[in-house]
Amino acid sequence: MNFQRGRQREEPEINLIPMIDVLLVILIFLMTTTTFSKIAELQINLPQAEAEATADKPNVINVGVDPAGRYVINNNPVVFQNAEAFSAELRKAAGGKAEPTVVINADAKATHQSVINIMEASRIAGYTRITFATQVQAGK
Repeated sequence: MNFQRGRQREEPEINLIPMIDVLLVILIFLMTTTTFSKIAELQINLPQAEAEATADKPNVINVGVDPAGRYVINNNPVVFQNAEAFSAELRKAAGGKAEPTVVINADAKATHQSVINIMEASRIAGYTRITFATQVQAGK
C-alpha cells in the first residue's frame, strides 16, 4: 500500500564536504607530526680563482678508481680488501702530514660503491677534506 501517492520519492545523495573536512584534518595532523631528518651533506672544497701560488707543496692524495674496481693511490696500484686496510694505505701516502686533501678521480662508469669505499677509508683515516676531480667536456 502506497499512502504517499502524490509525493515523489527523494533520491539519496552523498555529501562529500564532511569527507573532505576529515581528510584535510588528517593531512594537517600528518604534516605537523612528521619530522624531517637532514641528510649529511658532502664537504667539498672548491679551488679559488684568485689564489696566489704557495711556496710549499699542498698535501694532496690522489685516489683513482676505474670501472673494473681497481684502485690507485698517487699512481701506485692498491688492492682494496676493506676500508681499514685502505685507510692505512691513505695514511702511508700522506707521509705523516696532517689533514691532507683526498682527491677522488673516479671513472664515469665506476660503481657508486667504489667511491663510497674511498670516502669510508678517508673517514676512518681521519681525513675530512675530500674533493672530486672532473673533466670539462669539449664544446660546453
